Order: sequence, then C-alpha cells, then structure tokens
Amino acid sequence: MRLSRYFLPILRDTPKEAEIVSHRLMLRAGMIRQQSAGIYSWLPLGLRVLNKISAVVREEQNRAGAVEILMPTIQSADLWRESGRYDAYGKEMLRLKDRHDREMLYGPTNEEMVTEIFRSYVKSYKDLPLNLYHIQWKFRDEVRPRFGVMRGREFLMKDAYSFDLDQAGARHAYNRMFTAYLRTFARLGLKAIPMRADTGPIGGDLSHEFIVLASTGESEVFCHQDYLGFETPSADTDFASVAGLQGVVDKWTSLYAATEEMHDKPAFDAIPADKQVSARGIEVGHIFYFGTKYSEPMGATVAGPDGRETPVHMGSYGIGPSRLVAALIEAGHDEAGIVWPDEIAPFDIAVLNLKTGDAATDAACEQLYKGLAAKGYDMLYDDRDERPGGKFATADLIGMPWQVIVGPKSLAEGKVELKRRAGGERELVSLEAALARFPGKNA
Repeated sequence: MRLSRYFLPILRDTPKEAEIVSHRLMLRAGMIRQQSAGIYSWLPLGLRVLNKISAVVREEQNRAGAVEILMPTIQSADLWRESGRYDAYGKEMLRLKDRHDREMLYGPTNEEMVTEIFRSYVKSYKDLPLNLYHIQWKFRDEVRPRFGVMRGREFLMKDAYSFDLDQAGARHAYNRMFTAYLRTFARLGLKAIPMRADTGPIGGDLSHEFIVLASTGESEVFCHQDYLGFETPSADTDFASVAGLQGVVDKWTSLYAATEEMHDKPAFDAIPADKQVSARGIEVGHIFYFGTKYSEPMGATVAGPDGRETPVHMGSYGIGPSRLVAALIEAGHDEAGIVWPDEIAPFDIAVLNLKTGDAATDAACEQLYKGLAAKGYDMLYDDRDERPGGKFATADLIGMPWQVIVGPKSLAEGKVELKRRAGGERELVSLEAALARFPGKNA
C-alpha cells in the first residue's frame, strides 16, 4: 500500500478525552474514530489489526476442534424469557421493538440463541461433543463507557459454546478452550494468566478470566510470580487427550491466581513475599462451565446411550478481539508510539522514501516495495512529499515491526538503513542485503 493513496488520518495532538495510552495512540494513529459514547468506527489501519487478531483467534479455535458459524446481532426477547435472563440481565441490555411491535434486543451474548440452534438439529449423543463459535459484534449499554475500545458499548467478540453429554465431557471441552486460550494470547505476544473469577450474569460454578498485567488494568489481581515463566502449550498439543489437557490445566491452576472479586487474602499471604504479585490487570478472555443452566429450561436434550432424554452440559468461552487491540498497545508502546508484535502488525514493513521525486531514491524504493511484497509481506510505502522528520514520526507512531529507510546520502554509498521498531536497532546494508534479510513470509 502506498501511503499517498491510503486513508491514514494522523492526529498531531493528543485528544483530551483519551485517558489511557491505548486510547490516545489509537486516536492519534488514525485507527478509530468515536461516533458516540463507547461506539467507534474502525478506520483502515485499526481494521487491519482487528482482522489479524481475529485470524489468530480463529486458527486456534479451529485447532481446538471448534466449528465456526455466524449468529445475528439482533435476538428475540422470547429466547431470553425461556432461559429466565430477559428481566434479570439489567440495563446493560439494549431492548427494542420492531415495526410489528415484537420485543427484540441487541445481543450482549449468545447462550440462548446457540442453545436454540442446537436443540433444533442435535438429537443424539452420537453427535456430541460439539463446540460452535462465531466472531460477531456485541452491545452492552455500559453506564460509563471509557478507555476507548477497552470498555466500549459496542465490541467485537469471539464467543464459543460447548455441548456435551455429561459433566466429564464438558470438563474436557472446558480444558480444550483453556489450552486454546493460552496459545492464542501467547501468539499475540501477551502473557495471560488464568485466574479464578466470578461467573457474573453468565452463571455457572467454574470460571477463569485470562488476565494481562498492566498498570492501566481495570481491577486489582493477585497471583504467584512463577506464572510469568510458564511455557505455553505447543502447536502439536493433542486436543483429544483428556489426560494431557487436564495436565495443562492442572499446571496453570497449581499456584495462586485470583481476580479482586475472588481474592483469598490468607491464601495469598501464605505465598513467599518475594513471589507475591499484586498488580492491575486487563481481562482479555473469560471462560465458563455452567452445566444445564440453559439446556434444561430451553429443552436442549439428546437421547443418551440408554435412549433416555438428558439435558446437555454446556460452557461458553469469550475473547474480545477489539479489546485485545487496546491491550496489545498497553503492553507494547514507547514515547514515540505503538510497538506491534510481528504477527498482528497492520503492515510488516514500512519503506520510507526520504526524498520523493529523486530518481535514485524513487527507483530503490520501488525495488524494495515490489520485491518484498512479492515475498508475501504486507508493505506500507511512504511515498508522500513530506519532510523526513514527519515520515519518521508517522512510522514510529503506527508501529510497523521494520522500517527500511532510503535517503539520497546513504544510497549514494549503495546503502539503505534497516530499523527494528522494537528496540530501535539500526543497520546500514546494501539494497540487495535488505531484500535478502526478509526471505519470505512463509519461509
């Protein structure tokens, strides 16, 4: 993509309404625009990041055996009355009526709708286990939306729902998602710690929040320091192994870790003082096992091996890709701007032409831009008629992992400059060496 043809509305000044780093940088970098309280348009740069995060989430859900569907944003109030949640949910639910005066709602979550889909088609235990997920927009009418997309009213959510014949099967489904979440956050460059958590309006008796430690976190969290050194389950993890996945979960729940609501002070105080971590945290995922809470009142039953009808055991599993964008910025930034992890950066490499219109620099930049794009890299070529300082500032602000800087002075010596955004290391190399440094996206 040539920056002269791209839509990148950079803000030079920090918006006054932005309270935390991620909100400030997302507005300044032209990633989002606020349309009303807690509701944002995603502009091209922000949408690229959002889509890349969603792709990682999708890959790990598929790896764990979940099956993707897509459910609508508008739901019937009748479904929620079946489960008993319509009146109990609270003012966070946006209620509305269509032209026929039917009561509807903008979905804050999808337990009822996916249960209705399941009960319509699945009749036998032979069709279990089943895990259905989608990546869809949600709406919760927060009383005080703040921190940009970190706590917005409209947000993108991956929510998965498991269906099993009994509690043992449901626990294995829970462990599959637990493991998939560890892998997902690690691929995004985040150290997420699973912590015992309150089930809230979703319900159930088993729940973990996945927490990233950050000074701007919403709540206080408590954990054992050793979690920060735990290794993530590998890509060849066998998601069919009951014992193997239980071992992963046992390891990652073997030490103390709890959110503020579930904090047990005596248990935390029993940890050696040099191993105690008390910090702020950002919730990036939440998983629940709730048994027959929805299947029983909504009649989601299957015929078991003995022919008897039995309500299925269910769980739900949420990750917020839009929230993750902000969490990644909170975890990865410096004074100059955003520092993206390689896998989800909006572009892989930025080519900076320091003298647009100069025949030599133009030709070198074209060679780099086309050559690296042909190798599968997402390229952003700053070909604007702009001062070098402005180009440097833009590249640092939007945070591409690599910058290739082409100026007439270094090019006269046959060199271009490579800059690694994380760490700021710089190196002068030949044009050929610069191309060779990047062997190919899938090499």
